[in-house]
Amino acid sequence: QVQTVESGGTLVEAGGSLRLSCTTSEGRLSSNAMAWYRQASGQRDAVASISSSGYANYVDSVRGRFIISRDTAKNTMYLQMNNLKAEDAGIYYCNSIPLGPDDDWGQGTQVTVSS
Repeated sequence: QVQTVESGGTLVEAGGSLRLSCTTSEGRLSSNAMAWYRQASGQRDAVASISSSGYANYVDSVRGRFIISRDTAKNTMYLQMNNLKAEDAGIYYCNSIPLGPDDDWGQGTQVTVSS
């Protein structure tokens, strides 16, 4: 089973910035498309993804404010979150996209945005 460890979430004021990190197993970032998922109101959706070749994609609500990146040598993926809004709050997870049968969820990292 594949595991991830997310970190970097905290309380931030609206308009502020955060950088989330996700560490996963060796080689996974080079061989799998990965995504950052946000869980809010009981629903977990991908907000940003990066292909195995490094192509990034975003949902409309975060495009232009969030940047997904990765360091394959460190087995770490990042999400730079800028100009944060109240609706960005939630628990953020990283995982494969699409999900595979062995893709476990990590503990996530909580992002809280104060207005």
